[in-house]
Amino acid sequence: MISYLQGTLAESLPTHAIVDVGGVGYLVHIPLSTYDHLPLPGQPVKLLTHLQIREDDHVLFGFMSDAERDLFRLLINNVSGVGPKLGLAVVSGMSVGSFKAAVVANDIASISRIKGLGKKTAERITLELRDKVGVAAAWEVASSTHGPTPAEAAVNDAVLALIALGYKQVEAHKAVKAVFADAGGANAASDELVRRALKQLA
Repeated sequence: MISYLQGTLAESLPTHAIVDVGGVGYLVHIPLSTYDHLPLPGQPVKLLTHLQIREDDHVLFGFMSDAERDLFRLLINNVSGVGPKLGLAVVSGMSVGSFKAAVVANDIASISRIKGLGKKTAERITLELRDKVGVAAAWEVASSTHGPTPAEAAVNDAVLALIALGYKQVEAHKAVKAVFADAGGANAASDELVRRALKQLA
Protein backbone atom coordinates (compact mmCIF):
# COMPACT_ATOMS: atom_id res chain seq x y z
CA MET A 1 0.00 0.00 0.00
CA ILE A 2 1.29 3.46 -0.92
CA SER A 3 0.52 5.71 2.06
CA TYR A 4 1.75 9.01 0.60
CA LEU A 5 3.76 10.59 -2.19
CA GLN A 6 6.35 13.27 -1.50
CA GLY A 7 8.13 14.90 -4.40
CA THR A 8 7.77 17.72 -6.91
CA LEU A 9 4.45 18.78 -8.39
CA ALA A 10 4.86 18.35 -12.15
CA GLU A 11 1.31 19.16 -13.24
CA SER A 12 -2.04 19.97 -11.65
CA LEU A 13 -5.63 20.12 -12.87
CA PRO A 14 -8.90 20.21 -10.86
CA THR A 15 -9.26 16.45 -11.37
CA HIS A 16 -5.71 15.14 -11.08
CA ALA A 17 -2.08 15.93 -10.34
CA ILE A 18 1.22 14.42 -11.42
CA VAL A 19 3.85 14.12 -8.70
CA ASP A 20 7.49 13.53 -9.70
CA VAL A 21 9.10 11.24 -7.13
CA GLY A 22 12.71 10.48 -7.97
CA GLY A 23 12.15 10.85 -11.69
CA VAL A 24 8.94 8.80 -11.77
CA GLY A 25 5.70 10.68 -12.47
CA TYR A 26 2.71 9.40 -10.47
CA LEU A 27 -0.78 10.30 -11.75
CA VAL A 28 -3.01 10.98 -8.75
CA HIS A 29 -6.76 11.65 -8.90
CA ILE A 30 -7.71 14.44 -6.49
CA PRO A 31 -10.79 16.29 -5.16
CA LEU A 32 -11.26 20.03 -5.68
CA SER A 33 -10.44 20.70 -2.02
CA THR A 34 -6.97 19.25 -2.56
CA TYR A 35 -6.49 21.12 -5.84
CA ASP A 36 -7.17 24.39 -4.01
CA HIS A 37 -4.20 23.78 -1.72
CA LEU A 38 -1.64 22.54 -4.22
CA PRO A 39 1.51 24.61 -4.71
CA LEU A 40 2.61 25.84 -8.12
CA PRO A 41 4.14 23.25 -10.49
CA GLY A 42 7.81 22.82 -9.74
CA GLN A 43 7.30 23.17 -5.98
CA PRO A 44 7.59 20.36 -3.41
CA VAL A 45 4.35 18.62 -2.46
CA LYS A 46 3.13 15.80 -0.24
CA LEU A 47 -0.14 13.97 -0.92
CA LEU A 48 -1.72 11.34 1.32
CA THR A 49 -2.84 8.53 -0.96
CA HIS A 50 -5.28 5.67 -1.35
CA LEU A 51 -4.38 2.92 -3.83
CA GLN A 52 -7.13 1.05 -5.64
CA ILE A 53 -5.99 -2.16 -7.28
CA ARG A 54 -8.00 -3.39 -10.27
CA GLU A 55 -7.38 -6.36 -12.53
CA ASP A 56 -6.00 -4.15 -15.28
CA ASP A 57 -4.84 -1.04 -13.43
CA HIS A 58 -3.56 0.49 -10.21
CA VAL A 59 -5.24 3.84 -9.47
CA LEU A 60 -3.97 6.41 -6.96
CA PHE A 61 -6.16 8.97 -5.20
CA GLY A 62 -4.54 11.87 -3.36
CA PHE A 63 -5.59 14.15 -0.51
CA MET A 64 -4.09 17.03 1.42
CA SER A 65 -5.53 15.98 4.79
CA ASP A 66 -6.20 12.83 6.81
CA ALA A 67 -9.81 13.93 7.26
CA GLU A 68 -10.45 13.98 3.50
CA ARG A 69 -8.81 10.61 2.92
CA ASP A 70 -10.66 9.08 5.89
CA LEU A 71 -14.01 10.32 4.55
CA PHE A 72 -13.20 9.01 1.05
CA ARG A 73 -12.34 5.58 2.47
CA LEU A 74 -15.41 5.53 4.70
CA LEU A 75 -17.63 6.19 1.68
CA ILE A 76 -16.13 3.67 -0.74
CA ASN A 77 -15.74 0.93 1.88
CA ASN A 78 -19.09 1.25 3.65
CA VAL A 79 -21.72 2.65 1.30
CA SER A 80 -23.10 0.30 -1.35
CA GLY A 81 -23.02 1.75 -4.83
CA VAL A 82 -20.46 4.42 -3.97
CA GLY A 83 -17.12 3.93 -5.71
CA PRO A 84 -14.06 6.15 -6.02
CA LYS A 85 -15.70 8.49 -8.56
CA LEU A 86 -18.60 9.34 -6.26
CA GLY A 87 -16.28 9.37 -3.26
CA LEU A 88 -14.21 12.11 -4.89
CA ALA A 89 -17.40 13.97 -5.83
CA VAL A 90 -18.46 14.06 -2.17
CA VAL A 91 -15.07 15.29 -0.94
CA SER A 92 -15.07 17.88 -3.76
CA GLY A 93 -18.65 18.99 -3.16
CA MET A 94 -18.63 19.61 0.59
CA SER A 95 -16.09 20.19 3.32
CA VAL A 96 -15.61 17.24 5.68
CA GLY A 97 -17.21 19.21 8.52
CA SER A 98 -20.25 20.19 6.46
CA PHE A 99 -20.71 16.63 5.22
CA LYS A 100 -20.54 15.15 8.70
CA ALA A 101 -23.02 17.74 9.98
CA ALA A 102 -25.36 16.94 7.07
CA VAL A 103 -25.24 13.21 7.84
CA VAL A 104 -25.90 13.79 11.54
CA ALA A 105 -28.82 16.12 10.71
CA ASN A 106 -30.13 13.74 8.00
CA ASP A 107 -29.89 16.65 5.56
CA ILE A 108 -30.63 14.70 2.38
CA ALA A 109 -31.26 17.88 0.36
CA SER A 110 -27.73 19.26 0.79
CA ILE A 111 -26.01 15.96 0.12
CA SER A 112 -28.13 15.20 -2.94
CA ARG A 113 -27.06 18.48 -4.59
CA ILE A 114 -23.50 17.18 -4.89
CA LYS A 115 -22.85 16.53 -8.57
CA GLY A 116 -23.45 12.90 -9.53
CA LEU A 117 -25.28 11.79 -6.38
CA GLY A 118 -29.02 12.39 -6.48
CA LYS A 119 -31.58 11.85 -3.75
CA LYS A 120 -31.50 8.03 -3.59
CA THR A 121 -27.73 7.87 -3.25
CA ALA A 122 -27.79 10.67 -0.65
CA GLU A 123 -30.39 8.74 1.36
CA ARG A 124 -28.29 5.57 1.16
CA ILE A 125 -25.14 7.44 2.23
CA THR A 126 -26.89 8.96 5.24
CA LEU A 127 -28.55 5.71 6.28
CA GLU A 128 -25.52 3.47 5.88
CA LEU A 129 -23.02 5.84 7.51
CA ARG A 130 -25.25 6.58 10.48
CA ASP A 131 -25.78 2.84 10.96
CA LYS A 132 -22.08 2.14 11.27
CA VAL A 133 -21.10 1.36 14.85
CA GLY A 134 -19.64 4.41 16.53
CA VAL A 135 -19.85 6.67 13.49
CA ALA A 136 -23.06 8.47 14.42
CA ALA A 137 -21.99 9.05 18.02
CA ALA A 138 -18.53 10.23 17.04
CA TRP A 139 -19.91 12.55 14.38
CA GLU A 140 -22.45 14.02 16.81
CA VAL A 141 -19.50 15.18 18.90
CA ALA A 142 -17.48 16.26 15.87
CA SER A 143 -20.33 18.27 14.39
CA SER A 144 -20.81 20.19 17.63
CA THR A 145 -17.14 20.82 18.42
CA HIS A 146 -15.48 20.86 15.01
CA GLY A 147 -18.37 21.56 12.70
CA PRO A 148 -18.08 23.81 9.67
CA THR A 149 -17.46 27.48 10.35
CA PRO A 150 -20.08 29.95 9.09
CA ALA A 151 -17.71 30.81 6.23
CA GLU A 152 -17.27 27.14 5.23
CA ALA A 153 -21.02 26.58 5.38
CA ALA A 154 -21.69 29.66 3.23
CA VAL A 155 -19.15 28.57 0.60
CA ASN A 156 -20.55 25.03 0.49
CA ASP A 157 -24.14 26.26 0.23
CA ALA A 158 -23.23 28.68 -2.56
CA VAL A 159 -21.37 26.02 -4.58
CA LEU A 160 -24.26 23.57 -4.21
CA ALA A 161 -26.74 26.27 -5.24
CA LEU A 162 -24.80 26.98 -8.44
CA ILE A 163 -24.60 23.26 -9.23
CA ALA A 164 -28.37 23.05 -8.78
CA LEU A 165 -28.69 25.88 -11.31
CA GLY A 166 -26.82 23.77 -13.86
CA TYR A 167 -23.22 24.94 -13.52
CA LYS A 168 -20.42 22.39 -13.50
CA GLN A 169 -18.90 21.63 -10.11
CA VAL A 170 -15.44 22.87 -11.07
CA GLU A 171 -16.64 26.22 -12.43
CA ALA A 172 -19.06 26.73 -9.52
CA HIS A 173 -16.30 26.05 -6.99
CA LYS A 174 -13.86 28.34 -8.80
CA ALA A 175 -16.36 31.20 -9.07
CA VAL A 176 -17.38 31.08 -5.39
CA LYS A 177 -13.76 30.97 -4.24
CA ALA A 178 -12.97 33.94 -6.48
CA VAL A 179 -15.69 36.16 -5.03
CA PHE A 180 -15.43 34.96 -1.43
CA ALA A 181 -13.03 37.66 -0.19
CA ASP A 182 -14.80 40.47 -2.08
CA ALA A 183 -18.13 39.43 -0.57
CA GLY A 184 -16.91 39.88 2.97
CA GLY A 185 -14.87 36.75 3.61
CA ALA A 186 -15.82 35.12 6.90
CA ASN A 187 -18.96 37.26 7.17
CA ALA A 188 -20.26 36.51 3.67
CA ALA A 189 -23.75 35.06 3.31
CA SER A 190 -24.37 32.24 0.85
CA ASP A 191 -26.97 34.21 -1.14
CA GLU A 192 -24.51 37.08 -1.59
CA LEU A 193 -21.83 34.64 -2.77
CA VAL A 194 -24.27 33.13 -5.27
CA ARG A 195 -25.26 36.57 -6.58
CA ARG A 196 -21.64 37.67 -7.08
CA ALA A 197 -20.60 34.33 -8.55
CA LEU A 198 -23.48 34.42 -11.06
CA LYS A 199 -22.37 37.88 -12.14
CA GLN A 200 -18.81 36.61 -12.66
CA LEU A 201 -19.95 33.50 -14.52
CA ALA A 202 -22.11 35.64 -16.81
